[in-house]
Amino acid sequence: MDVSVKTAQQLRLTEEEFELIKTKLGRTPNFNELCAFSGMWSEHCSYKNSIKWLKTLPREGGRMLVKAGEENAGLMDIGDDLGVVFKIESHNHPSAIEPFQGAATGVGGIHRDIFTMGARPIAALNSLRFGNLEEDKTQHLLSGVVHGIGHYGNCFGVPTVGGEIYFDKSYHTNPLVNAMSVGIVKAGETVSATALGEGNPVMFVGSATGKDGIGGASFASADITSESTQELPAVQVGDPFQEKKLLEACLEVIQTGAVVGMQDMGAAGIICSTAEMSAKGEVGMRIDLDKVPARQSHMKTWELLLSESQERMLLVATKGREEEVIKVFSKWDLPCSVIGEVTRDGILNFYMNGELEASLPAHELVLGGGAPQYDRAYTEPRYFAEINKFNSDSVIVPEDLKEVAVQLIQLPSIASKKWIYEQYDSMVGTNNTSTNAPTDAPLVLVKGTTKALAVTTDCNSHYVFADPYKGTMIAVSEAARNIVCSGGMPLGVTNCLNFGNPYDPEVYYQFVQAIKGMGEACRKFETPVTGGNVSFYNQNPDGPVYPTPTIGMVGLLEDIDKKMTLDFKAAGDIILLIGSSNNDINSSQYLNKICGIEFSPAPYFELEEEYALQQKIAELISGGLVESAHDVSEGGLFVTLLESGFHRNLGFDVVAADYNIRKDAQWFGEKQSRVVVSVKAEKLNQLKKKLGDHPFEELGVVTDGSVEVDGMEWGDIGWWKEKYETAIENYLLKEEAGSALGPL
Repeated sequence: MDVSVKTAQQLRLTEEEFELIKTKLGRTPNFNELCAFSGMWSEHCSYKNSIKWLKTLPREGGRMLVKAGEENAGLMDIGDDLGVVFKIESHNHPSAIEPFQGAATGVGGIHRDIFTMGARPIAALNSLRFGNLEEDKTQHLLSGVVHGIGHYGNCFGVPTVGGEIYFDKSYHTNPLVNAMSVGIVKAGETVSATALGEGNPVMFVGSATGKDGIGGASFASADITSESTQELPAVQVGDPFQEKKLLEACLEVIQTGAVVGMQDMGAAGIICSTAEMSAKGEVGMRIDLDKVPARQSHMKTWELLLSESQERMLLVATKGREEEVIKVFSKWDLPCSVIGEVTRDGILNFYMNGELEASLPAHELVLGGGAPQYDRAYTEPRYFAEINKFNSDSVIVPEDLKEVAVQLIQLPSIASKKWIYEQYDSMVGTNNTSTNAPTDAPLVLVKGTTKALAVTTDCNSHYVFADPYKGTMIAVSEAARNIVCSGGMPLGVTNCLNFGNPYDPEVYYQFVQAIKGMGEACRKFETPVTGGNVSFYNQNPDGPVYPTPTIGMVGLLEDIDKKMTLDFKAAGDIILLIGSSNNDINSSQYLNKICGIEFSPAPYFELEEEYALQQKIAELISGGLVESAHDVSEGGLFVTLLESGFHRNLGFDVVAADYNIRKDAQWFGEKQSRVVVSVKAEKLNQLKKKLGDHPFEELGVVTDGSVEVDGMEWGDIGWWKEKYETAIENYLLKEEAGSALGPL
C-alpha cells in the first residue's frame, strides 16, 4: 500500500516525524516499517517528551550496580553477594478500557521485567487511583482492576505486600494502575538485555503470538475519549500460569550458561525487543517472522511486529547451544523457536516466507538513539491563582471535632482497604513479614540472610496538584519516612510518572516541576532513581488527571530483628509526636473532602527538617528506645493515633500540647515531617536526651481501649475500628450500588 503523511498521522506520528523517518532511511518507509516507527517512537516507548528532564534525575551512585535505563529494571547491591531488582510501571489506558485484563497484564509485565534480568520476584505492590466511589463507572473499574491484580498475582505465586489507593473525581474516566515488582538475584547470575555475537541464534520463547495488544504502545500515548472502547484489541490478555512456567524456565536456562542476552516482549512487542537488544549491543538481526509461533493463521507482518501478546521473551543464545535452550523450555511445555540470528551491520531485517518485509536501522528506533527528543513549552497553571487566594482564616474551626473525625476516617481514601487487600495473597512464598505486624513499609525477608527489604509506593497527588515541586518532594520524603519508620535504610527509587497531555503547557509545567522536586529530594536522601515509567496522556475530555508521580522505594534492614512496627504495644506507654505542629490545614483530606475546598497550597514542608526527622527516628529505633513508630500522613494526627491503636485494640488519652494551634490543624492537619512514637515510661528520659533540641510534643498515654482527646471522652477503640473497617461496605450499600462491585 502507498504510505503518506496521512498514513503516518493515522498511526499517531506527526508530519515532522514522518519527514524525519524518511531522512533517516533515505527513502519513504513501507507500511510495515512505518508501523514499527509508530510503536517505537510512541511516547510510551521513546519518552520523546520527557527524556530531557529525566536525564536531570540522579541516575547513579549509592548501591546501584547498573545505571538507570541500562537494563529492564533497577539493580542495587544489598550485600551477601545479592542484589535487589525492582521497577514500577503503569497500565492505565488498558485498565480504563478493560480493567480486569488491563490490570492483570500490568502485573504480569512488571514481573517479567524482573525475572528477565535473572532475578526471582518476591514481592508485588501497586498504586491505584479511581474516580468518585459512588459512581457506577468507578465501581466497575475498581472491581475489575482489583480482581485482575488478585487473579494474576495469586496464580503467579508472588505475594502482593502493599500499595495505596485514592479516590478523586479527576480520575473518573482515566484510572491509574501502577504495578511494582521486587526481586532478588545472586551475584553473577544477572542477564543483560543485550544482543551480541554475529551468528548467534535469536530465539522466541513463551506463549504464541496473537492479535491481542496490537498497537498497545501507541494506544497508551493518546488521550482517553468516548471512542477508546473501539480500541479494545489494543488490550492484552494474560495467562499467569503460563508466566509461572516462563519464570521457572528462564531462571533455569540462565544456569546453563548458554544465554547471551534476554528481554521480555512488552510494549511494541517483537519490534521493541529486537531493536533495543540490537541497539544496546551495536548489532543487527535477521528475523524470519514466519518462524514465530502464532495463535492465528495468516498474521500480517505488521501484526507480528507490534503484537503485545503476553508471556513472551526474546533470547539470544550462544551459537551451537540452541538444543540446550530448547530442552529447558520443552521441559516446561513452552514454545521455543530459533527465529533468526545476530548480524553485525546494525540493521533489523524482517523476512516473511523468504521475502524481505522491513529493513530498519536498530539505533534509529530506540530511546537514546534516533528517536526524537522534544523540549516542550510550559506555563504556570491558571488554577494556581485560586490556590493563592486561599486563607485558612476563612475556615471556621468546627465545634464538634469528634463528628469531623468520624466523617474523616470513613472517607474512601482513608478508610480501611481490607475489602481490597483480602483478595490478594500476601503470604505466598513466605517472604512477607508484615501481615501480622503492621509497619509503615511492608517488610520482605531476604531468605538465607538476616536481612529484609522495606518496600513502599507513595504519592499524594493532591499535594502535587497544589504544588508540583513541593508535592513531589513530599512523595519521595514520605516513601523514605515509611522505610525509616519500619527500621530500614532507603536505598533507591523507581518512579511511575502519571500526567496529562504533554502538549498542554500547563500539564508540562506540572511535569517539569515534579521532576525538579524529585531530583532534589532523591539527592538529599541519597536514593538514586534506578528507572521507571512515564505515562502521559492520562487525560479525558474534562481535562487531565491530578499529576501523580508515584514513588516506588526500596530500603534495607540489615537485621530483621531490628524492625519497627506501627502499633501501640501496651497501656501506660507514653505517646510522643516527634516533629513540630503548626496551623496548617492546607490540602488535607479534612479541608478537601469535609470542608469541600479543592484549591489550597500544599501542606507545610521543608526538606532539611524532613531529613533531620528521619535521621532522628533512625537513631531512636536503632537505640531500642521506642515501641512503635507511625508517620503522620492523610487524615492527620488523629488518624495516625487510631491506626496505631487498631492492631492491639489499644486506645489513647491525648492532649494538644500547643494551644496556640487551631484544633482542626492539631488533629486533622497534614503538616509534614512528623512521626508518632510510643515509649516505655522508664525510657522516656533517655529518649528525650537522645532527641536533644529536635522538636517534639508529649501527647499522652496509651490506654486499655478508651479514646480521650483534650479531656473529652470519644468512645473506645473498638467503636472507631468498626467505623474504619466497615466504611466502604456501608458507603456502597448507602448508595444502593454495592452490587456493582461484585464479590468483594
